[in-house]
Amino acid sequence: MKNEEDNSCGYAHQSSAGRQQPLVVRVTDNDFQRDVLEKLGRLEAKMDMLFGGGQPGRMKNAEDRIVILERNDIKRSVYDRLLNAVITVAISVAIAMHDRLGIR
Repeated sequence: MKNEEDNSCGYAHQSSAGRQQPLVVRVTDNDFQRDVLEKLGRLEAKMDMLFGGGQPGRMKNAEDRIVILERNDIKRSVYDRLLNAVITVAISVAIAMHDRLGIR
């Protein structure tokens, strides 16, 4: 029962020497702070690359390209509709002339 209580407090089973060993290894605060600051520095550099630090970043460039693609898509859609209308009219005229002339 005592070993179960010790386990809940963060200690492992007794070793062969009879003393308890902690489950968690403590990291010195300086190492942890250095790691966190290093990771924050890398994160800041990546954010600047994406959103730009006073200059257009990758996100701004991507947004500009999307706007251009949308404009081109709208223009192409209009041209496609006009072409479809011309083809439809031409086919309708051909059918009407075929019926009127009685060509079989």
